[in-house]
Amino acid sequence: MTRLGESVARASELLAQDLSSDQTVQRLLTETGSRRYLDLTDLSAKEQAELIAARTVEVLPGVDKLAARIDERRAAGKGLSIKLGIDPTGSDVHLGHAVPVIILSRFQRMGHDVTLLIGDFTAKIGDPTGRTAERPPLTDEDIARNLAGYREQVRPFFDFEKVSFRQNSEWLAPYTFPELLALLAHVPVSQLLQREDFRTRLSSGSGLTMTEMLYPIAQGLDSVALECDVELGGADQLLNLQMGRRLMELKGQKPQLVVTMPLIEGTDGTGAKMSKSKNNYVAMSAPADDVFGKIMSVPDRLMEPYLKAWTEWTDEEIALVLARVAERALHPMDLKKVLAGEVVTALYGVEAAMAARAGFIAQFSKKSFTDVESLPVVELAEHGSEAVTAVLSQVLGFQPSASAARRVAKQNGLRLIVEHGEGQEAVVLPEADAIRPLGEVVAETLAKAAVSASGVYLKAGRKVAEIRGL
Repeated sequence: MTRLGESVARASELLAQDLSSDQTVQRLLTETGSRRYLDLTDLSAKEQAELIAARTVEVLPGVDKLAARIDERRAAGKGLSIKLGIDPTGSDVHLGHAVPVIILSRFQRMGHDVTLLIGDFTAKIGDPTGRTAERPPLTDEDIARNLAGYREQVRPFFDFEKVSFRQNSEWLAPYTFPELLALLAHVPVSQLLQREDFRTRLSSGSGLTMTEMLYPIAQGLDSVALECDVELGGADQLLNLQMGRRLMELKGQKPQLVVTMPLIEGTDGTGAKMSKSKNNYVAMSAPADDVFGKIMSVPDRLMEPYLKAWTEWTDEEIALVLARVAERALHPMDLKKVLAGEVVTALYGVEAAMAARAGFIAQFSKKSFTDVESLPVVELAEHGSEAVTAVLSQVLGFQPSASAARRVAKQNGLRLIVEHGEGQEAVVLPEADAIRPLGEVVAETLAKAAVSASGVYLKAGRKVAEIRGL
């Protein structure tokens, strides 16, 4: 049995047990978390190819071709040459950016050689993929700063000491105009215009510059320069990656295989891609408690894609726990806590994950908030005449207050928790209450509840504040 097979056998026993138990979860996180460092060189070429393909959108021209290339390189005493291009366009990295890096780490642990290509030259052009307007070019200072931030934040998922770094300015900066013209003679304009984002912009009357049209050519020349076996990229990069295959063939090289990664949906459950602009992301630099809580806030349907994206679980293990949920042998909330623990473990370790788990349970899962320490306090004497939106902004940090509060209310996430002798009652506040004075909302809620309240709490999403002065 392979090392991975032995780990799966141990973890599968734990996954069949009570996943509401802290002891079981800690053992599970220790087992699955250790897989991020597991040597995978004992897997056959077929097993390696299938393990990679299980977490991708496409492997072109096929999984069997990937296995054959692995066997071919092994026969020569070598590993595959793997490439991932990085355009350092921002200093803050979220979990969506971790997806290709996790796959890259698996290739690395399978014994293959990894090259991270820093797109310092192409970053100055700006990748047009998915954009509705031209992106402003970056300076050398921007690129250096963003790259440093990227490396630091992605480090938990990847061993940067075992990779080669290249910058595409090495070959693109000296590329001559005659060379470019000779190359472009073999690239039909119709191929470039197959890009849906280009067609959309042209049909809407938006501008499309020649530099953007040449971006796929520049990326393809990266593949020619490095002559790698495999290139990774997001599913929205497929046409750029295929350009690399085409240019390699034009240069008489063996074309690279293409491995595309899924685009991860954001935490808000709207179907939009995870991004900072949508405010539906999990920052990798966020504290452990915030990461845990953010994962706990996502819709249940995102657990499967998130488990596939960010954990080292196999398909069989994921199918096992989802079947238990479907059979009502496992509560979705317990599985989500495990998922959140997996992500925190990757970033900060098992001990931090268990501490974040305990904090979340104490604050959000107990029947009473009485024992929870350090909750923000809202004094009605001071804030009772203020709108709920204003209170959320001042006490719980919602910015901008009105839009954030209304969005939470629309999702049934704005509530008053009324505690009394028999337990507690959660009252969902309609969107209209978000702009009403807090004192009025509390008074009406208590009148309808007709109980002697021992405590009242304002809950917005996963944030809670105690209301005093009733």
